Amino acid sequence: MIPTKPKGSNAERSRTANRQAVMGIIQSTGDMGRAQIARRLGLSTQAVSNIMAELTSEGLLVETGVLSSGRGLPAVQYGVNPTGGYAMGVEIRTNALLAALLDLSGTKVSVQRRPLTTPQPEHVASEIVKIREALLHDSKIDGSRLLGVGVVMPGPFGETGLSGLSADLPGWQSVDAGDLLSNRLSQEVLLGNDANAAAMAERISGAAHGLTNYAYLYFGTGLGLGVIADGKLISGAFGNAGEIGQIPIQTDDGPALLETRLSRLSLQHHMGAAGFSRLNFDELATLHADRNPAMTQWIGQGAKALSQALLIVENIFDPQTVLLGGAMPEGILDDLIARTTLSRSSVSQREDTGLPRLQRGATGQMTATLGAASMVLNATFTPATAIL
Repeated sequence: MIPTKPKGSNAERSRTANRQAVMGIIQSTGDMGRAQIARRLGLSTQAVSNIMAELTSEGLLVETGVLSSGRGLPAVQYGVNPTGGYAMGVEIRTNALLAALLDLSGTKVSVQRRPLTTPQPEHVASEIVKIREALLHDSKIDGSRLLGVGVVMPGPFGETGLSGLSADLPGWQSVDAGDLLSNRLSQEVLLGNDANAAAMAERISGAAHGLTNYAYLYFGTGLGLGVIADGKLISGAFGNAGEIGQIPIQTDDGPALLETRLSRLSLQHHMGAAGFSRLNFDELATLHADRNPAMTQWIGQGAKALSQALLIVENIFDPQTVLLGGAMPEGILDDLIARTTLSRSSVSQREDTGLPRLQRGATGQMTATLGAASMVLNATFTPATAIL
């Protein structure tokens, strides 16, 4: 997610952070009472009571019952109201927009796919406005319940030394995408790259639920990396952290960029050389299930590349686990994982985690789209600043 400067007074930021902290602790822990929340967050019971009264009046929290614990009055318990708010996520691809509406529990309410005649910024912005209206209309949800819109696309953002080398969108490098989309939608927009969004989707409703430090290797057109540290995305100074596809690795043919051996684009090129062109997702899955020799060969070289990438990610970020996923059939992902070498020269070589070092993500083909909406949910549940 592209970082922005804090807005508003210190008091305003503290209030927002405290609201997020209360929402977050209930979302992660389950139904709780006011006194328990106050103790966990180090706030006064009165302060928590005021925050919870506000959140309840807005429909974001609901009373879920009472809990008796010895002396005193039973404590009223509160939980997150799944239908109290919604988050919209949009993934911009070169030829299509994918969009999803999630409730506060991370459950899909509605999805849309809209073809693009061009990925140029002004056209895309207009189409996103239309797709928002279609999602709200189909789900019969009042627009006032929409907490925000997350938009993801391939990086890098802005003119960089990687522009034109990776799977970036034409026409977007010289545009302030966040300002353009926020102005056209007249609503807060969180902008991120697809790998970061995919990582967040796994935290909200996938294999990383309950984890706070993990990495996600994402198959888009290229290969991206999303890293979550202490529950927050590492985005970098300009939103371009995680361009792992552009690092050099060793191959049987000498040094090469990781993305040339491990990405959907590299798989398409490899299969094209074997006589298969323009393969879609289902066709790739079928060729894998049929044990096509060219597919098997690519998986072998991809696993060697993944072994090197995994070691780099582990020793730099010390994650609880590394997830692998995105727009790639599950069978191919499983074979890549099975054939990847787990180096013993890694900080992740330990016996006390209870988690596999490398595993498949759980959110599937729409992981970046769901992740775009999950960025909004994460902003609802995770304070950007310390609580006060």
